[in-house]
Amino acid sequence: MTEKILILDFGSQYTQLIARAVREASVYCEIVPYHHKIEFDPSLKGIILSGSPFSVNDANAPLVDVDALHQKLPVLGVCYGAQLTAKQYGGRVDNSNKREYGRALMHKQKEDVLLKDVTELSQVWMSHADTILELPKGFDVLANTDAIPYAAFKKNGTEQPLYCVQFHPEVYHSIEGKKILKNFLVNICGCKQDWTSAHFITDTVAALKKQIGDRKVIMALSGGVDSTVAATLIHKAIGDRLFGIFVDNGVLRKDEFQQVLDTYATIGLNVKGIDAKELFYKELAGKTDPEAKRKVIGRLFIDVFQEEAKKVEGVGLLGQGTIYPDVIESVSVHGPSVTIKSHHNVGGLPDIMHLELVEPLRALFKDEVRRVGAELGIPAALLNRHPFPGPGLAIRILGEITPEKVELLQNADDRYTKGLKEHNLYDQVWQAGAILLPVKSVGVMGDERTYEFTVALRAVTSVDGMTADWAHLPYDFLAHISNDIINNVKGINRVVYDISSKPPATIEWE
Repeated sequence: MTEKILILDFGSQYTQLIARAVREASVYCEIVPYHHKIEFDPSLKGIILSGSPFSVNDANAPLVDVDALHQKLPVLGVCYGAQLTAKQYGGRVDNSNKREYGRALMHKQKEDVLLKDVTELSQVWMSHADTILELPKGFDVLANTDAIPYAAFKKNGTEQPLYCVQFHPEVYHSIEGKKILKNFLVNICGCKQDWTSAHFITDTVAALKKQIGDRKVIMALSGGVDSTVAATLIHKAIGDRLFGIFVDNGVLRKDEFQQVLDTYATIGLNVKGIDAKELFYKELAGKTDPEAKRKVIGRLFIDVFQEEAKKVEGVGLLGQGTIYPDVIESVSVHGPSVTIKSHHNVGGLPDIMHLELVEPLRALFKDEVRRVGAELGIPAALLNRHPFPGPGLAIRILGEITPEKVELLQNADDRYTKGLKEHNLYDQVWQAGAILLPVKSVGVMGDERTYEFTVALRAVTSVDGMTADWAHLPYDFLAHISNDIINNVKGINRVVYDISSKPPATIEWE
């Protein structure tokens, strides 16, 4: 039985970071809304109460009975979770002049297992307007900062430990925060730290065999990391009873259709490639609005997939590469919901096909998916690929889509991507791509005057794609790529570099 930590989410922007830190300590955890009914089965080893944008003194503040939880399991309250604990046990929490934001230095007042091996004056990250002005009776202070008296504290004389910190140990700026979390997980909750990629694969394959039985699974594949790893896990469980379909929508990267099919053949997946380029080009003709292009591509993809799916008899399940952020982002703190984002992966297919879903990755974050993929033997070149939008190059060609424009952009993008790899820059950026602009400009090549298209190069650094900064690629590299594209891609005579960050810009141009 896999050990588990439960994180009760009160709406903090950092809740996912708590989960990531717990997972990095090789302990399985799940995020649930604070009002979620908890099943206290033997696998549950402890509970973490997250931060929140609310004040514990708000009329609509999210509440749980901390004492009831603490009677059953070890509990760690983080920021709001600490303030809620203090208030419920009779302490005083208020919005005072002791509010604290940003970096602070933590003074240890008492040696304790929670702060084991944490150095004196360790930097922690604060983000709270409320503060605890009086600690409840029966609690001991473990640490303070210059601004607040109760940075860390615990309840005394109880069978189950109850710890609280007013800072955020999960964020990067809390230098030894992960050490504190690990102390809670291992030394307080007694977790064995045995949740690894190999462990996940063994458990998941067994669960898939049980769920699927002798039925068949059909799955839309994109060549991306999530769908490929999900398909490999399903294939490991049921072999060729998994039927994969990979559709060429005409706006893939250069030679991507055949390269992906070759990779799938190497892995041993049962995948059928469908060349539907002409159908997509015909329907995209005359479309210039980005949303209109997206809708055409989404609708046609579903049509093509359904048509091919009908050719496979006895299919009872639909495989998807849903990952954990897709699940928790669609669950509201103030109202339970299990609706996956409509734009996720192959959005629309589950509702239309009325098939039971198989989602082997729905418990994993993106970096964990890559680690599982590596354990499964999937080639690194596929696992480390940059994110690529579902509508493909259609939203990197501003204006109408034509086969000629697609070929232009494919060639320019291919030279850009190969250049990043050759100069060891590809793995230093989150995502990179070329954008074909809907304007022509005058140029001179040799003794001839040209009137050709402009390409914009985009490269960003990011952790999760929610925010992104433009990548500061070396000038000599940009000069090299500009010359390479202009000299080798007939139809392009000008290259520019996008230095916009997100926000206010987006990563894609459409």
